[in-house]
Amino acid sequence: MIEYVLKRLVQVPITLVVITAVVFVLLHLSGNLVNLLLPLDASPSQRAELTHSLHLDEPLPLQYLRFLGALAHGDLGTSLFYQRPALAVVFDRLPASLELAVAGILIATVSGIGLGILAAVREGSLSDTLISALTVFGQSMPSFWLGIMLILLLAVTWHLLPTGGMGQPSQIIMPAITLAAFLAPQILLLTRASMLDVLHDPYITVARSKGLPDRIVILRHALRNALNPVIASVGLQFGSLMGGAVITETVFAWPGLGQLSVQAIFSRDLPVVEASVVVLAVGVLLANLAVDVLNAQIDPRIRYR
Repeated sequence: MIEYVLKRLVQVPITLVVITAVVFVLLHLSGNLVNLLLPLDASPSQRAELTHSLHLDEPLPLQYLRFLGALAHGDLGTSLFYQRPALAVVFDRLPASLELAVAGILIATVSGIGLGILAAVREGSLSDTLISALTVFGQSMPSFWLGIMLILLLAVTWHLLPTGGMGQPSQIIMPAITLAAFLAPQILLLTRASMLDVLHDPYITVARSKGLPDRIVILRHALRNALNPVIASVGLQFGSLMGGAVITETVFAWPGLGQLSVQAIFSRDLPVVEASVVVLAVGVLLANLAVDVLNAQIDPRIRYR
């Protein structure tokens, strides 16, 4: 296992080089940054001076090599908008995104696994039908619509929760529910399908023939072997939630990394965009590694070499 983890960690820099190369090229081909930073009446000498100071007059491969060299030293440049180190700006927003992603994942995982087990155990019943209909509704419901409806009902009409922002525990409830509403149906379907496969295995029949209670058979024997695809899905979704919760963060004015990335893209703040991509890429890679290790700990049939 240790050898496998070390090999995966060695692959992280290679993956980062590929990801940053694609993003770097796309950002620099999207337009002239000098035209955005300088006013329309700027003189040609001012444009030439700024172009030279930003190294934009160099060939693109040389600019990328310069960027990699700075990245190796933890320097991703200075934000053109905040006038601060880009990595510091990203790290300022990272805790908010982590907090929201963890809360959304917890709600989605608990509700998805619980309802998935119930649907699998009562296959073909009315409960199974209602839960399956709930998954269709959850995945087809737009996040922005659900967020607005929660604000109208829980904040404006019933005055139970604040409309948005960050700082109080109650302010995370609605954005976390909005994130979980889309993720929970996926976990539910995976849990139901995996449980149905496991419940028909011979060792489950043997366990029941020994007189073990259904609760022990389902939770200790069936669920443990059915969790592998669920854990993998949760790990992948955690990485995407870190940077993909842009709509939710915007609706609830949550100052996270997704909102920062969109603002940086619109303002052509290239250092912040690049720093956001690097941090999110590392987070996704480490989340995938953690999922593989956790799967091996839960299921003794898995052995990594």
